[in-house]
Amino acid sequence: SNCSSDCQLVFFVLHDEFLLLLLSTEGNECIKANAESCGDCIQVGAKCGWCTDTKFLKQGEPTSARCDDMESLRKRGCVAAKIENPRGSQKTLRNKPVTNRKKGGEKLKPEDITQIQPQKLSLSLRSGEPQTIDLKFKRAEDYPIDLYYLMDLSYSMKDDLENVKNLGTSLMLEMSKITSDFRIGFGSFVEKTVMPYISTTPAKLLNPCTGDQNCTSPFSYKNVLKLTSNGQRFNTLVGQQQISGNLDSPEGGFDAIMQVAVCGEHIGWRNVTRLLVFSTDAGFHFAGDGKLGGIVLPNDGKCHLENDMYTMSHHYDYPSIAHLVQKLSDNNIQTIFAVTEEFQPVYKELKNLIPKSAVGTLSANSSNVINLIIDAYNSLSSEVILENSKLPEGVTITYQSHCKNGVVSVGEDGRKCSNISIGDEVYFSINITALGCPKQGKTETLKIRPLGFTEEVEIRLSFICDCECQKEGIVRKDLCHNGNGTFECGACRCNKGRIGRECECRKDEVSSEDLDRNCRKDNGTDLCSNNGECVCGKCECKKRDNPEEYYSGKYCECDNFNCDRSNNKLCGGHGRCECRVCICDANYTGSACDCSLDTSTCLASNNQICNGRGLCECGTCRCTDPKFQGPTCEICPTCPGVCTEHKACVQCRAFGTGEKKDTCEQDCNYFTLVKVKDRDKLPQPVQAFPLMHCKERDANDCWFYYTYAVNNYTEVHVVETLECPAGPDIIPIVAGVVAGIVLIGLALLLIWKLLMIIHDRREFAKFEKEKMNAKWDTGENPIYKSAVTTVVNPKYEGK
Repeated sequence: SNCSSDCQLVFFVLHDEFLLLLLSTEGNECIKANAESCGDCIQVGAKCGWCTDTKFLKQGEPTSARCDDMESLRKRGCVAAKIENPRGSQKTLRNKPVTNRKKGGEKLKPEDITQIQPQKLSLSLRSGEPQTIDLKFKRAEDYPIDLYYLMDLSYSMKDDLENVKNLGTSLMLEMSKITSDFRIGFGSFVEKTVMPYISTTPAKLLNPCTGDQNCTSPFSYKNVLKLTSNGQRFNTLVGQQQISGNLDSPEGGFDAIMQVAVCGEHIGWRNVTRLLVFSTDAGFHFAGDGKLGGIVLPNDGKCHLENDMYTMSHHYDYPSIAHLVQKLSDNNIQTIFAVTEEFQPVYKELKNLIPKSAVGTLSANSSNVINLIIDAYNSLSSEVILENSKLPEGVTITYQSHCKNGVVSVGEDGRKCSNISIGDEVYFSINITALGCPKQGKTETLKIRPLGFTEEVEIRLSFICDCECQKEGIVRKDLCHNGNGTFECGACRCNKGRIGRECECRKDEVSSEDLDRNCRKDNGTDLCSNNGECVCGKCECKKRDNPEEYYSGKYCECDNFNCDRSNNKLCGGHGRCECRVCICDANYTGSACDCSLDTSTCLASNNQICNGRGLCECGTCRCTDPKFQGPTCEICPTCPGVCTEHKACVQCRAFGTGEKKDTCEQDCNYFTLVKVKDRDKLPQPVQAFPLMHCKERDANDCWFYYTYAVNNYTEVHVVETLECPAGPDIIPIVAGVVAGIVLIGLALLLIWKLLMIIHDRREFAKFEKEKMNAKWDTGENPIYKSAVTTVVNPKYEGK
């Protein structure tokens, strides 16, 4: 916080250099890996190469310096023919076209129908370099279907069984519209035959139902009918089935599903579309619930059918959902949950956990089961989702789908396409990348397949772990210290227990004092100047993250990046740094090569160096006469006439007026203009910074003030407001005139009123005087005559 401006400048320079260093290290994982062999180098990343040129390394550079990115190796002088940089490749081994046929056409076996292409590839993977493969998928028409109907035969499903008894022939008829090769099977389940799931009393074991209901003995799972194309046989066997019963509401359906999935031989599954219809009106038990019946062994996921009955229900717990998902996926079984509306939410949540599954609403008596199966099948078959087998260690995979109507998706959505009709083709681009070589071996197998389909793509992965030049390695006594290593790829690959560029030392000798003494300059204390490691008595210098920078010298005492800088450039950009000293180019000198010996930049307009008033130092004039300034000592800011000379340009730049306002941009761009608010803000002259104060008048008789100074560059400070003569104040004048008119009017009215008062008083006085002089009685007016006439009635006698 107490740093001066010079200190802050140094900080910013160092900060910028640090940022440049960080930018230069980006993408240089090749250097950071410190690879000791070509094989180690190419496993770092796809950009890394290994230089096999025996003369490539400079003194003090370790063997790992041979590993770098391709551009850096070329810049350091390694020709392309000497760089090992193997690339990955791919080869298609089986590419059978997808099947094109129509329903009713040629009859094909399921194994002869192809829906995904290609079927087998071989990839050679280089670490960090992705390989892209393109897959095509097409839904084949008239593809065979195996459907297994697994039904809950607990007592609540009694009315449903009646409708299912005729399901075989009806479903055969409906499915014939989709495929000509359809098979159907039937199985049933109730519950584990232990308490508390069923009653184990002898009577209840014979007939678990109450009253006069005749029910069959409870069982866990029974395979009633193996998959068959005979619909009538389905009707006959299902018609012989009887309802059973149990105590609790959830059923043991998961036990049945597991056996249907893993008992392929008993069920009769083919390598075709496999559908499992799970019909129930209740929930389900899952892993852990078996403890209620004293069953603690986890489900083993194996087939335990004897005489088509599951015999180990009392021995193994229910399977977990994850275990069930794995077995259904491994056996390419697509599940349709036909459940009543009450349990729709439960089974929809289960559907989200089981890929390629669907949920349909079963009517109370299963009368809609055929439509439900057809709708669910269409929903499942219209979507393709790719999944892959377990990836080898260090291998990653990404998907991109190209679906109908040009829809492109990536990420998890890149694995699937929806709304696919029969005959539609969709495409997938799959990127496979290795991040190194596996520990187990150099070949692995990866399989990719669409969920619910038996077809798959087999990909054989091989990994590029070694360079071609390693195959040509030979034991050379003259290069690798009496045969203690193999000379390969331009360097010695040391035997176990040996170290050094030429394998000249044993590992147990590396830290001995005698060898370390050879790595100390002038018998100092620092090994290899703290810039390297002492290996077998020789300094192997550290590598810098920036490949352009390196340490060198016998003791790693030299480098090419710690020389003086100028303008944030090493050696001013006019030389090269060798062992921390700048070797300047011609016409430059100085510790940072920042001093030019060229005097052409000092020539004034009169062809004199610095106008004869200064000295040319490092290509810049140093004026000896303090009155003159500028790059060639030709500017005199305090000489007479400066203000008038620059008046027009200052006027047009600051106010947009004056005789040069039309040519201002061309004629007046030789100075920097700074506006200030008032004259007090103008800079004042000091001895080291002479300037001229100017006062000029424009065409409108307005004054403007500015200062003119030259200090490395011309600078003009100008007051931003003009000082113009004051004009008449209109408002007081108008106010005065109006006030005068009003006052004069009032005065005239007052005079008129006074005169009238005087006149009235004079007239009244005259009237009074004449009144005094009147000669008649003031009691009567002789001129007055009464308007009343009095008449006397002579007959009136005063009564």
